[in-house]
Amino acid sequence: MPKLIFLGRLEDIAGAAEMTVAPGPLEQTLALLDPALAVQLLGEKVRMALNGSLLTDMGCIVLDEGDELAFLPPVSGG
Repeated sequence: MPKLIFLGRLEDIAGAAEMTVAPGPLEQTLALLDPALAVQLLGEKVRMALNGSLLTDMGCIVLDEGDELAFLPPVSGG
């Protein structure tokens, strides 16, 4: 099963560091999530990494067995 990985503040919003989902198009997966979480995941500053590789094209993502899609929120440091 594919996994969604939530980092930083997204983990707090999701209530877990990761979530197992059914294979298929990302838009279908997001439609099944809590709407508040889905909106945060699609924020313009949130980056995604599929199996460790940053995505530059966010369209047409299809999750297959064993995939890991990480959501990377913007970070600040000092």
